[in-house]
Amino acid sequence: MVAPTAGIRECISGLLGEKGFAYIARARRLKAEGKDVISFGVGQPDIPTFDHIVEAGIDALRRRFTGYTETQGIPELRQAIADYLNERYGSDVRSDEVLVTIGTKGAAFLALAAYLRPGDEIIVPEPTYPVYSEAPKFLGAKPVYAPLKWLGPERGFALDLELIESLITPRTKAIAINNPHNPSGAIFEAKQLDRIMELAREKGLVVIVDEIYDNFIYEEGVFKSFMEYPDWRDYVVYLNGFSKTFSMTGWRVGYLVSRREVVNSLTKLAVNVWSCPPSISQAAAVAALKGDWTPVKEMIRLFKERRDVMVSELRKVPGFEVWASKGAFYEFPRVSKVLREAGLSVEEFVDYLIDKYYVVTLPGTAFPNTAGKDYVRFSFCVSKERIVEGIRRVAEAVENLLSSSRR
Repeated sequence: MVAPTAGIRECISGLLGEKGFAYIARARRLKAEGKDVISFGVGQPDIPTFDHIVEAGIDALRRRFTGYTETQGIPELRQAIADYLNERYGSDVRSDEVLVTIGTKGAAFLALAAYLRPGDEIIVPEPTYPVYSEAPKFLGAKPVYAPLKWLGPERGFALDLELIESLITPRTKAIAINNPHNPSGAIFEAKQLDRIMELAREKGLVVIVDEIYDNFIYEEGVFKSFMEYPDWRDYVVYLNGFSKTFSMTGWRVGYLVSRREVVNSLTKLAVNVWSCPPSISQAAAVAALKGDWTPVKEMIRLFKERRDVMVSELRKVPGFEVWASKGAFYEFPRVSKVLREAGLSVEEFVDYLIDKYYVVTLPGTAFPNTAGKDYVRFSFCVSKERIVEGIRRVAEAVENLLSSSRR
């Protein structure tokens, strides 16, 4: 007899893990062996949480603010989130339309669970952050992939609007949009977002919007938020959080914004999953939003410098097609020429960089489904000096691969 505890649901066994964590674990093992590892794999700022935010967390501990809070989030934080969105995007969010969550991934799961029924479809531009492909599978829905267009090293990536429209069927319930985009670093043009909203209105679709990188913008006037549309309540479920902007990945605070009745219903789901967000983290998040934003601005300036260094260095690597990302903190060069000439898959190429040169990157296929098979993601959450050294090693690796293949 098969042990009853072995009989977990097949849909769970079939989920893809988040491969980025596996590569980070490999990097740690190599470091423990004394190797000089340079990791471009991590998706979090390397700058510690800013001092005034940490102090707010410590103060919360000293005040013994350590018990349960409201499931929806403490009122001060929900109001601060509403104020931030309204001031930045000219929106009209009310505090009772905000639900504080365990990270933005928690917000994403609630949003997907709210709308996707077994047999439903959700259109997912790919490559994608894995929660938008994997959580629908768990819910019995089907992710329908819409590969981004690669427009070349001068123009980068764009949504394929004609493809997206062609993929809409009577089963389509939602579209997932991550903007600025992980892993490509793209910021989708306002006219493309306008068309997504037009499709939502025409077809009666929910747009699940993830704007976690909304402060990592490297060019003026290129970013439009979905919270700027006056009818957002009818079509948009908005997700964001504190992990990236305030370097608070370990504090686990995100949020979801939707019409009040949706937030009320999802609060009932949240209380049955996690009771409430961490009290201490919520107090720190209030200080993050209402405190001094100078450290955030300085971090963005530093990351823009790092991006520029990384782009300059990557363009020296033979066979790499490099577009300068406009947002987030990733470069996503196209490496199909190298892969083809070396006879490698992107996963084999990434393994080669790790095993032989101790450089950690992520294969584009870590971001489902298959559109990333010709790309590698480089995070620039490392110092400029390490960027130069790391990509020097990558260039050496590629030169050795290509010279070997030509013999």
